[in-house]
Amino acid sequence: MPAVFDSLLASAEAPVAIHAVDADRLEQVLSLLPAAAGRWVKANGYTGSPGSILIVPDAEGGVAAVLFGEGDTSDPHAAGALPKALPAGTYRLEGFADPDMACLAFALGSYAYRAYKSKSDGDEDRARLVVPKGFDLTAAKFELEAVALARDLINTPANDFGPEELAAAARQLAERFGATFKVTVGEALLEHNFPMIHAVGKASTRAPRLIDFSWGDLSHPRVTLVGKGVCFDTGGLDIKPSSSMLLMKKDMGGAANVLGLALMIMASNLPIHLRVLIPAVENSISGNAFRPGDILPSRKGISVEIGNTDAEGRLVLADALALADEENPDLIIDMATLTGAARVALGPQVMPFYTDDDGFADAVSGAADQVADPVWRMPLWKPYSKMLESKVADINHVSTGGFAGSITAALFLSRFVENAGTWAHFDIFGWTPSARPGHPEGGEAQAIRALFAALSNRYPA
Repeated sequence: MPAVFDSLLASAEAPVAIHAVDADRLEQVLSLLPAAAGRWVKANGYTGSPGSILIVPDAEGGVAAVLFGEGDTSDPHAAGALPKALPAGTYRLEGFADPDMACLAFALGSYAYRAYKSKSDGDEDRARLVVPKGFDLTAAKFELEAVALARDLINTPANDFGPEELAAAARQLAERFGATFKVTVGEALLEHNFPMIHAVGKASTRAPRLIDFSWGDLSHPRVTLVGKGVCFDTGGLDIKPSSSMLLMKKDMGGAANVLGLALMIMASNLPIHLRVLIPAVENSISGNAFRPGDILPSRKGISVEIGNTDAEGRLVLADALALADEENPDLIIDMATLTGAARVALGPQVMPFYTDDDGFADAVSGAADQVADPVWRMPLWKPYSKMLESKVADINHVSTGGFAGSITAALFLSRFVENAGTWAHFDIFGWTPSARPGHPEGGEAQAIRALFAALSNRYPA
């Protein structure tokens, strides 16, 4: 399976032009083509509507040019539709308003997950794009590699990707960049005071574990990334219906995205001391599964009443966040496929995030707009904390009603962070349910390009 960034080339001989057109520019572009080609375009009734693609043939049956309707499209990744629509060959951009974004979208749209396909489906014969002068191909390759890594990990089925395999993927990344790596497995989680990670994962035949790696100079600002690594979620004893369980291989999407973000940070050598924590579990059902009504101890010392075993992600995150918080980092970012409520609120494309740091929120939102990786700040509305009250423990991990599910999940997590300079929680989806330009159906990297841009501005190399 080719890496997505292989679709971008520094140079090539005689690449075919992809002309960005709209109703006003179409005649100008047609004047650059042979007269017969111009007549052919008009005979096909092509008007340059936004997102439209027309392949213009030459006299020998090859491709003379490609017309792409840029127009007033609201989709910054519209050019991501091009690679799957074009025949094999090399192409270049002409007249695009934002050629750098178009290059990125082209590469994002070139991705395909074919690890389990018996045939290559023509992987080597595909459209490639020559990037314009000034385009930072090296930086783009790391960014696109991070996206491909997150997509690949999420797309891998759970029978081949459990907690052990997630740890192996993290170890491979850590060793690539010389990071120190360790993992705490099974009963050792209890010995090292991670009781909720152990409780969630103990019912599976695949042992739960906490993945922990560090990179960078200890004298630099400390940034810790925490990713939810639930490799499959049955819902536990509060079992999910089959329709809801079908996509639960993606419940480690937070971990996959954290690893993608870590790749960009380390590859770009940002001047930070990076720590990555991933609680990796499978939420299964057996005689020793944790139950609704159980009261669990936590690393933080907060007792937690279990309101629903299908809200397991916040439990494993809580122990990992408590560990992260103990060393007083400058910044903690956690990412998790945490609540359906987030999808009801914002859908599958815009990622909600929570933080009390207005400056960091503005920086992330601004970066998200800049790189077209949409996020939306949500309120940590403290009065809703009452929904998490328990009569028998310090806190219940789910709310007593159906309201504000994503907010109350964030409020629960906030109880486990008190020493960090800044904490931000991203309730991501990790999936593209229907293919759109630049985003094939399947596992998805979400918010990590925005976060990397924000971190690069905050900690310039």
